[in-house]
Amino acid sequence: MTGLHWGILATGGIAHAFTSDLRTAGLDVTAVGSRSIESARAFAEQYDIPHAHGSYEELVSDPEVDIVYIATPHPGHVENALLALDHGKHVLVEKPFTLNADEAAVIRDRAAQKGLLAMEAMWTRYLPHMVRIREILSEGTLGEIRVVSADHTQKISTDPGHRLNALELGGGALLDLGIYPISFAVDVLGVPERITAFARLSDAGSDAEVATVFVHPGGALSTTVSSSRGAGANVAQIVGTEARIEIDRVWYTPTTFCVVTPDGSVREEFDGAVEGRGMQYQALAAERLVAAGATSSDILSIDDTVAIMGVLDEVRRQIGVVYPSER
Repeated sequence: MTGLHWGILATGGIAHAFTSDLRTAGLDVTAVGSRSIESARAFAEQYDIPHAHGSYEELVSDPEVDIVYIATPHPGHVENALLALDHGKHVLVEKPFTLNADEAAVIRDRAAQKGLLAMEAMWTRYLPHMVRIREILSEGTLGEIRVVSADHTQKISTDPGHRLNALELGGGALLDLGIYPISFAVDVLGVPERITAFARLSDAGSDAEVATVFVHPGGALSTTVSSSRGAGANVAQIVGTEARIEIDRVWYTPTTFCVVTPDGSVREEFDGAVEGRGMQYQALAAERLVAAGATSSDILSIDDTVAIMGVLDEVRRQIGVVYPSER
């Protein structure tokens, strides 16, 4: 830990979850900013935060803040991240990092110019079970990786006004849910060389279900399914020639997994239970990176974040989803 002073930009549900886990980890939450001073004060009181600001500009101008967690809806990420960077603050930007790869590249380049850390809050990658899975992969236990599969399916409101259904807010299953299994596939196999995608769109034109098939370097395949209309098993697996990893539900949260050989024998079992939701691990990683003077994560580099946004762009191109701000 570096003793960084965290600022929370926005006070929605994900900001509450993240701040609660920061408190669980004993990290220093110094300030919160909202477009409403009443909302900022209520949030500050709930989490015992010393400073409440009635605008994002005031938050990033606070001299006691070192790093800002960006928790606004997707379309606001690029503007808010640049605001923080231009005030000399490191940024941890809630996933999806931006609406598209062009916006992600703007943040990446500005952070590099300023010598600051810009990091995507893909918290799953930093969880203990994912850390152990990467160790197993690097040890070669699974042999040649042939197939990765994962899904993220939830039953969410069909109300056209709900954030997940509103195209003007980047709504749809892909950016909110599909980002998890797609980022997972890239983590294991690298950025895909061939992308095929299918979708079922809602009446509002947002993607309600998305299925992808990727071909990765070396020929390995991955499949993902995301849906906002029904809750599935939410499990994942990595299949190699010598063994496979089965990640239990819910695979993208703290959970268990086992390594299974082709004859069905269990070679390893891992319990990744943690205190809280588990979002503190990405914050601890950010503190470690800042202490080391790094401007990019060693677990999910900013270049990989931009590349993953490019994958999502291509998926959207194939399924016919365009956000109003892109027209």
